[in-house]
Amino acid sequence: MAKPYKQILPGLHQLQVPIPNNPLGYVLPYLIEGDEGYVLVDSGWNAPEAYGALMAQLHALGVPLKELRRVVFTHVHPDHYGLAGRLKGDCDAELMLGAPERGFIDTRYRRPDGLLERMQQWLLSHGAPADEVADLRSASMPVRGFVVPADPDTLLHGGEVIKSGRYEWEVIWTPGHSPGHMCFYDRRHRIMITGDHILPTISPNVSLHPEQPGNPLHDYITSLRKVKAYDVELALPAHEYEFTDLAERIRELEAHHQARMEEMLAALNGEAKTAYEVAMKVRWVTGDFATFGPWMKRAAIGETLAHLEHMVMEGMVERLFEGGRQLYRPVRTARP
Repeated sequence: MAKPYKQILPGLHQLQVPIPNNPLGYVLPYLIEGDEGYVLVDSGWNAPEAYGALMAQLHALGVPLKELRRVVFTHVHPDHYGLAGRLKGDCDAELMLGAPERGFIDTRYRRPDGLLERMQQWLLSHGAPADEVADLRSASMPVRGFVVPADPDTLLHGGEVIKSGRYEWEVIWTPGHSPGHMCFYDRRHRIMITGDHILPTISPNVSLHPEQPGNPLHDYITSLRKVKAYDVELALPAHEYEFTDLAERIRELEAHHQARMEEMLAALNGEAKTAYEVAMKVRWVTGDFATFGPWMKRAAIGETLAHLEHMVMEGMVERLFEGGRQLYRPVRTARP
């Protein structure tokens, strides 16, 4: 049987931690050897099989838990941050997290009641049917059980350097998928840990929602262009597998979002519609909107909104308010 972990370069290992009952299958943490212990980038979420797999791989690599000195999180989503509290209790490692992610630990995992209320109003304002709202607003609540929260010891802002052995990782702030998402670049070896910002074949979800307002698609595209300026020979993502042509993958993602905007502009068909109505007409890779469960349906609404709001900024679509609902209508002669 193949080992679930592998060496990428001397002193740098890619681990594989399962995500039970999730189509992604696994998350890829990275273990970096240093002179004063080890650095782990991302952890997996809090499930017995995930924790067991992480512990087994550390043991197989000869890494005592007490030698795990820092755990760095690309962002606070459960499959990356879920084991934070357990690892803190196991080895008292220094936990490092992007500063914009800090508040989500409380609002999503410790005290989510306020978020649920805001989510309900948000869903209604964007056209979700009243009989679906209860399930949609609570869609993410089950994953709280896969997170043992812990406060970060160090907040990252971008520009810091994390040294570990032969590696010096520049911290790069890459908002879009999540407001405080961070990538890590080692200039000497021309490698970048991309987290969920850039995956080899999957387009990461970029959503507008109550905890990510503004224009997250603009943030994401800006972050893609920021990363494109780096000389990267090997990209190390948090899912799927490592890949080499980062610049080409960025071009593909930019083209994907351009095509999405064109599709949504066509779905508006010259009329004023809610994000829910537009999402119903999009050709989603994962299936038909009408057949989605609450989690996928809410993600589709959020992604639709991210594109519509970006088109508002670009002058292609205008935002209207009618009867407590937010509508979007094409600006005449607009082209994405």
